[in-house]
Amino acid sequence: MINFKGHRFEKTVILLCVRWYLAYPLSDRNLKDMMLERGVKGDHSNIYRWVQKFTPQLEVAFRKGEKRAVGNSWRMDETYIKVNGQWKYL
Repeated sequence: MINFKGHRFEKTVILLCVRWYLAYPLSDRNLKDMMLERGVKGDHSNIYRWVQKFTPQLEVAFRKGEKRAVGNSWRMDETYIKVNGQWKYL
């Protein structure tokens, strides 16, 4: 479990900034402006520190979980295989 104690901002704000930083080509200054539009006042250096601190912890947390099925059904694209020298459609 990731520990957010001692941080001035809520866990949801921190995770949102880290997610946006990692998922999209945004700078920490862009994220600061985006958060300011949402009423969260903070410095761009805070976002940079959050990314440096929480990215390794999030990666460990995501990789630790067991892989599970996404849904009840699955689909396979059409494919051809070669059986006894002849191509078969599946």
